[in-house]
Amino acid sequence: MAVRPQICEACSIKDLTFCSALHGDEHDQLRQLLTHAHYDPHTTIFHEAEDADYVFNVTSGSVKLYKLLGDGRRQITGFLFAGDFLGLALNANYSYTAEAIEPVTACRFPRQKLEKLFDKFPHLEKRMLGMAVDELAAAQDQMLLLGRKTAKEKVASFLLMLARRQEHRGESSETINVPMSRSDIADYLGLTIETVSRTLTQLRKEATITLKDNRHIEAVGLDMLEDLAEGL
Repeated sequence: MAVRPQICEACSIKDLTFCSALHGDEHDQLRQLLTHAHYDPHTTIFHEAEDADYVFNVTSGSVKLYKLLGDGRRQITGFLFAGDFLGLALNANYSYTAEAIEPVTACRFPRQKLEKLFDKFPHLEKRMLGMAVDELAAAQDQMLLLGRKTAKEKVASFLLMLARRQEHRGESSETINVPMSRSDIADYLGLTIETVSRTLTQLRKEATITLKDNRHIEAVGLDMLEDLAEGL
């Protein structure tokens, strides 16, 4: 479902979004392009190989990105949260599927109209390129996770990533919010569900974390997670 926005100034994460590069009348012109979209949990926002007609700025909730392998297995390539940009494509088609993990709201922009606006506001394009670089860096971090780290190092790195993302959004990292399922975590880290659950239990027994419930984990200290993530 999508509706026209009323007051973008009321956006609680506007400093994190790509439109933060604009001011005054510039912002008004961008606002004319967007619709505010809502997605229920488990709703597909777009499918891999679909025409990349829209790009999105997530304003609340969380999204998982994944690709289906030739043998039917799923590889989750990333998780996005409020402030993240979604739908960047090098060609005319999306390179992955995006699905809402929990209720998600997003600003949706027609790709072609947005690209025309870049000609008028090159600083907006620069801001988007910066977000694309962040996306590439995240992909490189995942390659390291999948290729070189042990199960404990992978899980510690994942929890640390979630905590750092919360801090980036101005939230406390004392309790780490884990909206995704154990299956999603396993498909992201290249582990089995059993290994993810066993590793979390091990971290709990070692007093590194406290499992408050399936969606909330309290870290005794992020410095301990950092050491584990680095294999120390």
